[in-house]
Amino acid sequence: MKVIKFCENNFGYETENVVNKLKETLQTTKVEVSPCLGHCGECAEGPFALVDDEFISADTAETLYNKIMNHLNS
Repeated sequence: MKVIKFCENNFGYETENVVNKLKETLQTTKVEVSPCLGHCGECAEGPFALVDDEFISADTAETLYNKIMNHLNS
């Protein structure tokens, strides 16, 4: 099972919307939210997620969602 992790401190970049959208869309993927993922420098710069511990970032939450979906479908 794939695991996507988000930092709740990153929700200022609207990543909470990505979390909700992924939870609605993906049935076989675990979506987790943690208080901190230890990527504080990147977290302060923009939206990001860890997909099976691989760091994925983007300029916007919508772009992050698209990158995650592309990664999962590759």
